[in-house]
Order: sequence, then structure tokens, then C-alpha cells
Amino acid sequence: MIEQGFLEKILAEYEFECSKQMLEKLGRYAELLVEWNEKINLTAITLPEDIAVKHFLDSLLLLKAVELPDNAQIIDVGTGAGFPSMPVGLYRSDLKITLLDSLQKRIRFLEELSATLARPADCVHGRAEEMGAKDVYREKYDLAAARAVAHLRELAEYCLPFVKVGGVFAALKGYDIEEELREAAYAISELGGRVEKTAKFSLPGDNKRAIVVIRKDRPTPAKYPRPSAKMKKFPLQKGK
Repeated sequence: MIEQGFLEKILAEYEFECSKQMLEKLGRYAELLVEWNEKINLTAITLPEDIAVKHFLDSLLLLKAVELPDNAQIIDVGTGAGFPSMPVGLYRSDLKITLLDSLQKRIRFLEELSATLARPADCVHGRAEEMGAKDVYREKYDLAAARAVAHLRELAEYCLPFVKVGGVFAALKGYDIEEELREAAYAISELGGRVEKTAKFSLPGDNKRAIVVIRKDRPTPAKYPRPSAKMKKFPLQKGK
């Protein structure tokens, strides 16, 4: 489906040197994605070259923004079809990956994907605000990642409870992120984090990506995360 020469070329342009086996696995990933997308809504991106750029390369840019130690534990919150963590996990086989999603159908896809690609991942069905309150998941991860349309303020409340002190929450967001960063500043601090940097990337085809890297300096107060309805009705803002 994806022409391997094209995939290898665009990844190499961003200094991702991939083995033949990894390129084959990414190709199979794309095939499964399109097959399952006919049954359940996984992605609006289905053209081979778009999958290569907007899913695979875009996901791997996480490794340019964040330095992950060997054997790091990462959780992908609201992972959908496995982005960004499955491409990252294929590139870094040492990482221990948890894929969290609230829709059981997507979890079934992820379980088949993991088995087909022989890339172990813990596929967890659940809502982020509920899982983040459980001892088995709370403050256990070196990295929580999210590639989602939710406001950074809410994403921080969903994701920072999973991150251990000293770890990182990385939000893959749109390129023009400055206003959203200002609006989320209070929430990030309240939840125990601080913005370490924002890494910006230009991808082929005029696609762009910003990755906000938030370092967790303090434990997240026990009252967070709140139910999603409460987050929306009472967003974390100064004086509220």
C-alpha cells in the first residue's frame, strides 16, 4: 500500500533511519488501518502518502521533542488508532507502551495491530479521567502523550495525573499554540507541571506540528482529574 521507497525517504529526511523490517511493519500498519477504517471510524486520513506523513512521520517527531530513557514507560491517552505511540514503539523497541482509549472497538483494533506487528502493547479500555485516579496507573509513567483536539488545559488535566514526578507530558498540537498555552498556564501549574519547551516542525506538503513538552515537578493534587463534564463546565483558570 505505502511505497516503501517513499516511506524510507521521508523518514530519512528527518533522520529516522529505519530497518527493512520496520518499513514492512509500517506498511502492514497502514493496510490494517484502512481495512478496519471501513468498519469503525479510526481516521479521516487514508491515502498512502498522507498516512506516511500525517500519521507515521508526525508520530515519530515525538522522539525529536522528548528524550526518552531506555525502557521508559509511556501511556498514550485517547490513542485512537495508536498514534503517536505505536510508530514510536516500532522505532524504539525498548519502550513499554500502554494504549488507552475509551472505545472498545478501537481497543480491539489495537490488540490486533499489536499482535500482527509483534509489537507488545498494553491496550486498556477506559476513560482517562477514571484511569488517572487509579493507583495502578497514577503517576507511573515517564511520558504521557496525547494527539488530540481537546484544549491543552483539559488535556493537561487528563494526562498529568499519569506522569511520575520528573516525567513529561507531551501534547501534539496545532502549530499556532501560543494563545492556548497562555490559557492553559494556570491549569498546568495547578496540576504540578511547567512548560519546558514547545518544539515546532514543518512536514512535507505544508503540514506543521507543535509539540508542547510539560515537565512534571510536583505530584498532581488528589482531586484531579475531575469528571470530564466538570472540566468543561468549570475549566481550570485562575480565580475559579
